[in-house]
Formats: sequence, structure tokens, C-alpha cells
Amino acid sequence: MNKADQRDYSKHPCFNAKVKGQFGRVHLPVAPNCNIKCNYCNRKYDCVNESRPGVTSNLLSPGQALVYVEKVVEKEPRITVAGIAGPGDPFANAAETLETMRLIRARFPEMILCLSSNGLALAKHVDEIAAIGVSHVTVTVNAVDPEVGKNIYGWVRDGKIIYRGLQAAELLLARQIEAIGNLKRHGVIVKINTVVVPGINDQHITAIAKKMRSLGVDLLNCMAMFPNAGTPFGEIIEPDKKMLNTIRRQAEKYLPQMRHCTRCRADAVGLLGKDQSSEMAGCLSACSRMPMKPKDERPYVAVASMEGVLINQHLGEAKKLQIWAKEGGSFKMVEERETPEAGCGPRRWLYLSRTLNDCRAVVVSGIGTNPKNILEKYGIRTYIMNGFIELGLEAVFSGRRDRIEAMRGRAAACADKIQCAGGGGGCL
Repeated sequence: MNKADQRDYSKHPCFNAKVKGQFGRVHLPVAPNCNIKCNYCNRKYDCVNESRPGVTSNLLSPGQALVYVEKVVEKEPRITVAGIAGPGDPFANAAETLETMRLIRARFPEMILCLSSNGLALAKHVDEIAAIGVSHVTVTVNAVDPEVGKNIYGWVRDGKIIYRGLQAAELLLARQIEAIGNLKRHGVIVKINTVVVPGINDQHITAIAKKMRSLGVDLLNCMAMFPNAGTPFGEIIEPDKKMLNTIRRQAEKYLPQMRHCTRCRADAVGLLGKDQSSEMAGCLSACSRMPMKPKDERPYVAVASMEGVLINQHLGEAKKLQIWAKEGGSFKMVEERETPEAGCGPRRWLYLSRTLNDCRAVVVSGIGTNPKNILEKYGIRTYIMNGFIELGLEAVFSGRRDRIEAMRGRAAACADKIQCAGGGGGCL
């Protein structure tokens, strides 16, 4: 019998409360980037004592994730589910997500594959994830009325365009409805996560349940918002059990309710009732340090630029990096990625090296010794240059030393004239 035919979907502990103490899951933190900003979210890395969505102590590349799953299954054979739930959104990192799912499917054909997404960029990938054999997808839907949704999201980024307010909520909802419809047409089991925010959407949950039932959704998980300091909703009190029980009873008229959610981390592993994230933290960390793709096989180059035309920003001052690819004889900017916040010392550059794990190089107008050493340890070359981005990219992708040195010479000349405007501490 084909191992794919042996998959027992009843062994997914998140979708079947009866087996939560018998079978487990492993979450693979391969998706660091996010394409929306929720007003309750604070994705803080390296916080092993917190258990909430969006948190992980390490990031993995797809190849590292496969090795990690092999080690986890060897240690805990009751793992039946491999999933991706962040720490960003799987489809803001579609290439990494899909490669990881393909690798796991090839190595573990009997494994249940699971994804959790905000739904913004999900619809266009449904055919592919269904072909891979992803059987369970969770979509976080916090509102089915944009007038409610506009209060939940700070912004929504579609490609290079950022939407705010009502426009953001309308776009997100339309994409979620499209994605859920596509998933159900492929026979995928769909769960909806709804974060209950008192005073914002707590009176709106029944409307969400009613709409999701009309789309064929299988399960609804009403989750209590966890207040995070420093976020717009940081002062809102977490909904208590009484409020949640009332909401679930009302929503249950339309959809079955999940009542055993543990609000898992993006690197959660083990049984739902006996999480082994702390126990496996050392293994996760070791896998994250494994050699990744050889430099020249990585498709992208990261660039620090203040306006998107010139290489003219010090790495320590860059809040975002542009990610560029070479297509034929020209260059194309793929996306922008946020850099980790300053103030966490060398860990900032460790996080950045993982965020840039598909980049062969980073091109900047200046860089400190510590970030340079850490990035290069993880196989990301660093180039100090000044001038037009495309000239710098041509030099890096071609590997021509004369062009690299010419761009480096411009950077040195500019450095003699311009003093660093940084506030200190960012280059440590």
C-alpha cells in the first residue's frame, strides 16, 4: 500500500481533541517575514519561556527543517504532524514554505502536513500545496466586516504596496474568502483561528462563524488575545474564560469549536498536553547552525538603500533591506525585509543572518566588525560599496574583483567626506 494512503487524518491533535495526548506535532520556523501588521502582535525571537504564536528561539532553512524533523521523530515517534506557523506568515515566505513541505513529504510520505496563514497571499498557492499533499490549513480570520477589521490591522502589504485602514481590511478579507474557497474545492480541511479582542471584535464572532460556515469551513478556534507590551492592543485586558465560553457557545450554532488550543509557539514540538519545545531547544539550535546552501546557489542579494536607487546606508542604520534577484541580463527587486530592532547586541545579527538565509551577499555603505563576522560565518558575504544599486549588483553577481573594488573605492571616498549619523549601539 502507498504510504500516502496510510495517512490517518484523525491523528492531527489540533483538529481532533480526542488524540491530543496520543499524537503530537512539530512546528518548523522557516517563515520569518510577515505581510500584515496585527495590532496585538509582537514577534519577539529568542524567548524560550514564552508560549504564544509568533515566537521562536531559532529560524531554519528548508534543508535544516528536514534534518530537524528527522531528529524529532527519532526522539518522539508519536509526532504525526509537521506544520509551519511562522514566526511570520508562510506565504510571505512562499519559496521556503513550499520547499520545506516538499522535502518533508518526500522523506515522510505518511506525515500529515499542516499550514497556518493569515490568508493574504495564500490563494495563488493552493493548487501547489494541495498537489504536495497538505491536508490541513488554518486561516486566521478576525473579522468579516471591514469596518471591524480596520481596527485590528495596522497595515497590509501586497507586493510593494502598503494598505491601511478600511482598504487594508477589505483586501485581506477578499483574499481570505478566495483562499478558503480554493482550499475547500481541493478537499483541504480548514480551521479558522479568530483572535478575540474585547471591545474590538468580541461582539462579531457569531458573524464570523456564520460566514465561515457558508464557505464550508470545518472548525472554528476562538482564541483569547494575549496582550503584548508595546503593541496598540497592549493595554486591553485578555478575555477571561467566561467570555470565551459564552462566545464559543454562540458560535457553535454554526461551526464546531476547538476548545483545547494551547496557543502554540512557531517552534512548538511534542504533544499538546506535554509540549517538548524546551527539551528540543538544543536540537533546534544545532540544526539552525548547520551549513545552508552554498553561497553561489543562493538566489538573492540584500541591499541597504535609503531611497531605493543608491547603495548609501550603513547596515546598523537600516530598518529594511531590499532583496534583489538576477533575471536574465537584468535585476529585479523581489521584496523588502525588515531588519531586527537594535538593542539586542550580537543576537541582532544572528537573527538577520537567518532572515537572509537565501541571500548570497549583503551590500551596504558601511558595516561593523561584529555583524560582518557573524553574517559571513553563516555564508553571507558582505560588500561595502557606494553608488547605483544595479552597478553594485552587477559586480556582486559577476564576481568580478575589478568592479567590486571600484565600487568599494567609491564607498571609501564617501566615508572620508561623510560621518556616520547613527545613534550608537547599532553596529555592535
